[in-house]
Amino acid sequence: MCQLGNGASIDSNHPDIHSHLKDSRMSLGYLTKLKILGVINDIQKYYYPVLAAVGVPVNVVTIAILSRGKCGLSKCVTLYLVAMAVADLLVIIFDLILRHIPIVYREQFYFLRNVRICNIHAIVLYAVTDCSVWFTVTFTFDRFIAICFQKLKTKYCTEKTASIILGTVTVVSCLKNTFWYFLYLSEYWLSNSPWFCTVKFNVINSLVWAVVELMHYILTPFLPFCSIVLFNALTVRSILIATRARSRLRAHNSGEKPSDPEVTNRRKSMILLFVISGNFMLLWVVFMVCSIMRRLDYLGYYVSLPTFITEIGLMLQLLSCCTNTFIYAVTQRKFRDELKHGVEYPFKMMVKSIC
Repeated sequence: MCQLGNGASIDSNHPDIHSHLKDSRMSLGYLTKLKILGVINDIQKYYYPVLAAVGVPVNVVTIAILSRGKCGLSKCVTLYLVAMAVADLLVIIFDLILRHIPIVYREQFYFLRNVRICNIHAIVLYAVTDCSVWFTVTFTFDRFIAICFQKLKTKYCTEKTASIILGTVTVVSCLKNTFWYFLYLSEYWLSNSPWFCTVKFNVINSLVWAVVELMHYILTPFLPFCSIVLFNALTVRSILIATRARSRLRAHNSGEKPSDPEVTNRRKSMILLFVISGNFMLLWVVFMVCSIMRRLDYLGYYVSLPTFITEIGLMLQLLSCCTNTFIYAVTQRKFRDELKHGVEYPFKMMVKSIC
């Protein structure tokens, strides 16, 4: 019983009281989510421009350094890393600069509503995103073959094979995403939402739309995510077995445990592989979960996720396009040397011209 101010009392177990308390808690939770979303939207106004200002030059520098072929990497590995940097650069241009920045600054970019190319923009954007993701998968598979199957390595891990695989992934990604042209209208929809094009009215509530969206996010990034986990697990297993066998053999022959150059090379290759793939999985996992759960709603499996979690997933996903350069600088000594030389070169030329 609850005592009221006028001396009357009311039963605290009354269903109307419970309903009122529940509604109050729901309203408070909703307001809290709105406040968090507002803070994240304010952060995005600074985060996205800074990310673009950093992402474009670091990927251009990465492409320039790796293309010189002086980082001590094989031509096959170099080709994969250059392709990944090019794809990341295009994602920054078509997704970050031409999509997300106009969304967070939609008042300044309102004129885009009169530019009728959004469905074409969507094809290019999703194609380069698919390439960025699947290039990481193909690189992971290439290193899996190189480390685990030494006999197959000489035939598969070649520059020619890498060129064919990268070209095939690019063509398939472009063809796969052409259906967006028929699902989207050409107008931009500048709301703070992952979907930036106006969807055709006759498909937005259809089962076809739900299935297409779900399959899109299963193919990128759910399937690549699972593939990278699988290849890395098999690679670790193979490395551990081979390392133990070589250590026992060398110790038996020499009576001690001398350094093994083969194991050292495998360890360096493994570090580069795991850091790149681990970085991808860490920064894509939130976006992947949010995307698939959101599409399951259309199929009748309702899962409530706050909008701000989706926004955080998008921010992390875009960050993944700017981190590989720093990974190479940390894990590859020759890449650091080339980067240092590139930074010092303009100053040396300036001093030389003055003197």
